[in-house]
Amino acid sequence: MLVDSPPEASPEATTAPPPGAPRRRRLTLPHCLKGMGGAPIAGLAASVALLAAVTVLGIAVGAKQIPLDQVWHGLFHYSGSDTDVVIRDVRLPRTLLGVLVGAALGLAGTVMQALTRNPLADPGILGINAGASAAVVTAISFFGVTSLTGYVWFAFLGAAVVNVAVYVLGGTRGATPVRLALAGTALTAVLTGYLNAVNLLDNAALDKMRFWTVGSLATATMPNVTRIAPFLAVGAVLALLLARPLNALALGDDQARALGTGLMRTRVLAMLAITLLCGGATAVCGPIVYVGLMVPHAVRALTGPDMRWILPYSAVLSPVLLLGADVLGRVVARPGELQAGIVTAVIGGPVFIYLVRRRRMAQL
Repeated sequence: MLVDSPPEASPEATTAPPPGAPRRRRLTLPHCLKGMGGAPIAGLAASVALLAAVTVLGIAVGAKQIPLDQVWHGLFHYSGSDTDVVIRDVRLPRTLLGVLVGAALGLAGTVMQALTRNPLADPGILGINAGASAAVVTAISFFGVTSLTGYVWFAFLGAAVVNVAVYVLGGTRGATPVRLALAGTALTAVLTGYLNAVNLLDNAALDKMRFWTVGSLATATMPNVTRIAPFLAVGAVLALLLARPLNALALGDDQARALGTGLMRTRVLAMLAITLLCGGATAVCGPIVYVGLMVPHAVRALTGPDMRWILPYSAVLSPVLLLGADVLGRVVARPGELQAGIVTAVIGGPVFIYLVRRRRMAQL
């Protein structure tokens, strides 16, 4: 923040300013922008250990319970047995996809909340997932695109268009958390109606999309994981590199400029990261909501407002939530399963209502 220096010279000063000279202004950084001393590295390490444990759980738990020694055998000593096929070809891709998509949604939600200064921002709430979904359904139903390599570009386009539309409808600089949430909700309703209409009129599209539209990891394959990983990796790196500019942006546009932050560049790069993360995640497993809302709020309680820690924590803990939801869906509905998107919606709905009802977040 900009602070006026005292008009009189300090006792330590060797020379006094000449009479009538303008007072110098010095730049001081808030605490969250200073050094990283005392950062919760141990907490991040514990989060990584928790993610590793949930990853093992995601591979071991399902409709068929598999002991850990057989899980190890299937991963590292593949022999072609039925158990090894389940581990290597079904559960491993599903778990890896959960890690990638969870990290992408967590980072996207964190960047969206910082960019819009909106604590209710989430790829599902602000309609980004719905835009990517509508574009993918259009690609499948009207253009005959059936491969991830083909329709991932449609997902990016849909996510980018809705990203800009929500910001414009929310009032750009005059946007408030509730206005942005209402704009996203309205666009989501319109796009959901479009999705339902296309699926009802095109039976072939309905057969292909009926699991995908609720958000699912069940159709994961290793080729799809390897195809989508580069897009999500670029988006994740870009999001992490924006930590310092987003810290400055949280202070307001004027102070961010005073700190040397390029506002337009930061906003454009942030929207690009959100598009890559949300578009890629939605293209490969459908719209999954509330992951990017819940995890950043929980992380702030642990780390404070510094984006340099919120972003990596969110990237690690969001897959924990998504994989946990996926495992829970497999366990509670045996021998069938609930899709991960349904479980996260059931958990996240009450959280969203709680956040909206908090007076300081819900004021227009």
